[in-house]
Amino acid sequence: MDYSQIITIEPGKRSGKPCIRGLRITVGDLLGYLASGMSHQEILRDFPYLNETDILACLAFAADRERKLETVTAA
Repeated sequence: MDYSQIITIEPGKRSGKPCIRGLRITVGDLLGYLASGMSHQEILRDFPYLNETDILACLAFAADRERKLETVTAA
C-alpha cells in the first residue's frame, strides 16, 4: 500500500510524529488502540473522521518501519 499521501510528518505537529492525513492523531495512537484490542469498527466509530484506508495505511507504515529497523540492526 502506498501510504505516502495518508501518513504525514510535520515538524510543528505532534512533535514531528507520523500523523494521519495531517490530523492530530498519530500512527502510534492508532496502533495503540489496535494493540489494546479495539476493532477497526470501534476506532471508526470513535473517530468518525478516519476511514478504513487510514487504519491500513498505519499498519503498512509500521510494517515498513519494522522492515527498515531489521535491515539496519542486521548489518
